[in-house]
Amino acid sequence: MAVTNQPGRYEPSDFQTGLCDFCDDCGTCCYGLCCYPCLGCSIASDMDEFCLCGLSMSIRSVYRTRYNIGGSLCKDFMAVMCCPFCATCQLKRDIDRRKEQGTF
Repeated sequence: MAVTNQPGRYEPSDFQTGLCDFCDDCGTCCYGLCCYPCLGCSIASDMDEFCLCGLSMSIRSVYRTRYNIGGSLCKDFMAVMCCPFCATCQLKRDIDRRKEQGTF
């Protein structure tokens, strides 16, 4: 029998919420509005990275790669540069949902 998937890999997917789905988690949205750098540090902490990395394009790319989420470096760059607040909140919502599902 041929192995078609690597062990521990996730099937290709997408982020569990859209880029502008603020109402899906108002708490995260309010947290980001009140202290955007703190939200970035929270993401970095979740990902076991240095605090300043939480607001960067690279953390989004690492997360997408880890969970096999579709996209590209160009799309990550555009999301983070055009709407950094939206991209950061989306990432935090996805992390929180994966924690709830036990897949983080």
